[in-house]
Amino acid sequence: MQQQKRQPELVEGNLPVFVFPTELIFYADDQSTHKQVLTLYNPYEFALKFKVLCTTPNKYAVVDATGAVKPQCCVDIVIRHRDVRASYYGVIDKFRLQVSEQSQRKALGKKEIIATLLPSAKEQQQQKEEEEKRIKEHLTESVFFEQTLCQPENRTASSGPSLLTVFLGVVCVAALMLPTLGEMESLVPLYLHLSVNQKLVAAYVLDLKNSPTKLSSPLPLPGRNEDLKEKS
Repeated sequence: MQQQKRQPELVEGNLPVFVFPTELIFYADDQSTHKQVLTLYNPYEFALKFKVLCTTPNKYAVVDATGAVKPQCCVDIVIRHRDVRASYYGVIDKFRLQVSEQSQRKALGKKEIIATLLPSAKEQQQQKEEEEKRIKEHLTESVFFEQTLCQPENRTASSGPSLLTVFLGVVCVAALMLPTLGEMESLVPLYLHLSVNQKLVAAYVLDLKNSPTKLSSPLPLPGRNEDLKEKS
């Protein structure tokens, strides 16, 4: 039964290969980067054997270029760059990792890894920062251009009051029309009775909405001067 379940996957060249990283970058001025490690993962329920191939084998030394990986395990493959001359700067080399089942010779899957030699890590970092700066400047110019085009439409749309302003005004008017705490002769439920301070806030907000540039204090509600005097 196990052989029947995995049989559809065991097609030559179609088995997914899981390896990390998929790109190797070596820096000539940093010897710590001359040694890189590839990790091959085997998530399957059967063992795999692997082989590492390279387009320029004279430039690299691969430790354990062939081997096996147990099911549900991983293995590290060490790759050393042994020729960091300036003529190789920027040259892209390729590694091919082939995997097959231990009982067979045909390759079930393969994965290519790119390897590049660069002169300096600092120069690479500076280039990345400059590239990011150019991208940010380009995006800023694009956003400014889009906003400039949209300005007439925004002015046209903002000619009238917004929905939020209208809604807030309606709420304030409704609050002023509700009965005040202490009024007994009212058909409105008691939990809808508002205090004098709450109505003052509603009147103040309504006054601001009607006169945005006027920041004067609101006038007390008619008929409630005695209550205000007692509380002050």
